[in-house]
Amino acid sequence: MPRSSVSFPGSSYPLHLAVALDGAGWHPAAWREQRARPDALLTARYWADLVATAESGLLDFVTIEDALSLQSTLPDGPDGRTDRVRGRLDAVLIASRIAPLTRHIGLVPTATTTHTEPFHISKAIATLDHVSEGRAGWRVQVSRPAENRHFGRREVGPVSLTAPEGPGVRAYVEEHFAEAEDFVEVARRLWDSWEDDAEIRDAATGRFVDRTRLHTVDFEGRWFRVRGPGIVPRPPQGQPLVTLLAHGGPPYRLGARTADVIFTTPHGVDDVRASVAEIRAAQEVAGRADATLHVFADIVVLLGETQAAADERAARLAERAGEPFTSDAPIFVGTASALADTLLEWQRAGLTGYRLRPAVLPDDLDAVVGALVPELRRRGVFRGSYAPESLRARLGLPRPANRYATANRPATAAR
Repeated sequence: MPRSSVSFPGSSYPLHLAVALDGAGWHPAAWREQRARPDALLTARYWADLVATAESGLLDFVTIEDALSLQSTLPDGPDGRTDRVRGRLDAVLIASRIAPLTRHIGLVPTATTTHTEPFHISKAIATLDHVSEGRAGWRVQVSRPAENRHFGRREVGPVSLTAPEGPGVRAYVEEHFAEAEDFVEVARRLWDSWEDDAEIRDAATGRFVDRTRLHTVDFEGRWFRVRGPGIVPRPPQGQPLVTLLAHGGPPYRLGARTADVIFTTPHGVDDVRASVAEIRAAQEVAGRADATLHVFADIVVLLGETQAAADERAARLAERAGEPFTSDAPIFVGTASALADTLLEWQRAGLTGYRLRPAVLPDDLDAVVGALVPELRRRGVFRGSYAPESLRARLGLPRPANRYATANRPATAAR
């Protein structure tokens, strides 16, 4: 296949590639596969090994799943199943542990905006950006109703996500995504609450910080009243990467207003075009038409050296699970070459990258790195090495100016 003619803003290569890490993999029977490591899921070494593999494939970044409730097949609460992985480590803490063990790959943990405070999350992600030297991101996530029972700080009437159009669901979604928008805005303001040169660190004069370069954010809205400033100096990227998973409607609007990357779940090339068009329209309404906003597609991948081998793996996993595998994202079963064909076809419909969900870890991550990446490189659409750059720079995103800084202000003594 010839090199794609599609160009992507700010990137030397026309295709960005990330992987989403979750437990033993995205297939519910993944933990029972021969190379799975269910006894190591709660160890730092397990996650370090996975991210090291992803980095060896020169991927843009990894995301790490998290939530404020146990994994479940039900949208409204625990399912009581004992044949699937349950329990996980904190994603932000995993990323911070892995950061010193890696050099280039971006680290994007999930952190929930419901039942948490923007001051805490902004501090954690800013810390990750410092520890990783400019490779941090954040996957913004809204809680499901069942998570309320773990906190008891807010009352939510009976809402069932099994009936998405049922009474109360639309109001619940609108309210919680509006809260998430304010949450992200507060976090971004706190990242800017220290100017880049606020720290003087002059031992000879005894001046460590210039207090005039620390700013209150004074945010007051329906859900948050935050004074500021933050307690972590401005992150190396200025603003760490903000991402979110969206399936349409309010999530698309939230991403268009606040995010740098939106993960979508299109099921076919026509769906890709429709999703991208809806997001770009929302981006224009939000006044961000000139901003670089990446649209990635999420795809669950189950790969084999041949189509027959991939089909055999899928059948074995389905037998172990006792039911067909379903997902909110499309499921690809096949070879790396065929997957590359699909990625390039969907890319021409307007996507700027992909977040692949390995069905089984480490098997499908190994296949992405060992088979898909070389195939994309042969087609001239993926990098051959990392550049010494931040995660934002790799994605063609500028380092934002600090909203509180005063232009051309002369240096002043610390107060």
